[in-house]
Amino acid sequence: MIGRLTGKLLEKQPPQILLDVGGVGYEVDVPMSTFYVLPHLGEATTLFTHLVVREDAQLLYGFATREERNSFRTLIKVSGIGAKIALAILSGMTADELALAVASEDIKRLSAVPGIGKKTAERLALELRGKLATGGLVSMPGELPLATTPDDRSDILNALLALGYNEREANLAMKTLPADASVSDGIRIALKSLAKG
Repeated sequence: MIGRLTGKLLEKQPPQILLDVGGVGYEVDVPMSTFYVLPHLGEATTLFTHLVVREDAQLLYGFATREERNSFRTLIKVSGIGAKIALAILSGMTADELALAVASEDIKRLSAVPGIGKKTAERLALELRGKLATGGLVSMPGELPLATTPDDRSDILNALLALGYNEREANLAMKTLPADASVSDGIRIALKSLAKG
């Protein structure tokens, strides 16, 4: 099992990044909560990882904190929740917010995630009760905002589509973005807008 990687960040194409570890490039899928706190390209970063081995693929998932990875591992144990949905959940809320939504049985908050209907949200609240700890997570700021380029807007749109939103939803969320939003801030603002919608 690959439990942790430290290396140079080569590419950021949400939700996937490319990490150079000793000359080997690892493709790692990360939730947006981790994407927001990644350093600039060319800088070193450390991710806590989870490897999924399937018949047709080996998939690596990376997280900024152990708590986030623990939440991911707990989520994928729930019937009907795969890695893609677990990433979408952790992209729409922090590990602490997830634990709070489960503890308070906030079905509306849980079902705001794409791919999570009311029944799945209820199952999450039931099966995860008492299994997610809150506290201990440090909120880290995203990147400094720069003027949004057409490439940035394309990255934001692609990230929303990769998270399971349809094109209409993603385009509506794009209209709520300020002109100077960075990719990470743009994704964060769009996700908040979609969660309300």
